[in-house]
Amino acid sequence: MADQSIKNPESIYDFTVKDASGHDVDLSTYKGKVLLIVNVASKCGMTNSNYTEMNQLHEKYKNQECTGIEILAFPCNQFGEEEPGSNDQIMEFVCTRFKSEFPIFDKIDVNGEHASPLYTFLKKGKWGIFGDDIQWNFAKFLVDKNGQVVDRYYPTTSPLSLEHDIKKLLGIS
Repeated sequence: MADQSIKNPESIYDFTVKDASGHDVDLSTYKGKVLLIVNVASKCGMTNSNYTEMNQLHEKYKNQECTGIEILAFPCNQFGEEEPGSNDQIMEFVCTRFKSEFPIFDKIDVNGEHASPLYTFLKKGKWGIFGDDIQWNFAKFLVDKNGQVVDRYYPTTSPLSLEHDIKKLLGIS
């Protein structure tokens, strides 16, 4: 399991996950940053547009207002088996084809009994929809500088359409 199990997590900073190379990453290292957490897939019909737009957001806002945004990509093969590769294959695809500079993590499950504890936490938001399972690849969670989920977006939501919400969390008018 990529995440350590936490009894009563208060923020995403209570989790440690594995990156695509198998190293532990304490999510508290992202304290003070706005985060966009996305379950990704390499062979989805939405792959090109999502990676392209996530790269644009990352490039534009990664160093804004002394905090910036970080995009955390979690490969998942639960939807149409559209992420069948190994972590190395996924990294090669993302880095070669899209030149992405944001972190790619270990492949995880986002739904079901083997769901990543991080995703179990993300889905427990205050709003009714949040308890629902992830519907498909490229579901997006926007997390504030305190590690709290502030919004969840459907897989079909364009990353660039989140720019207003991101700017608000970054304190940019």
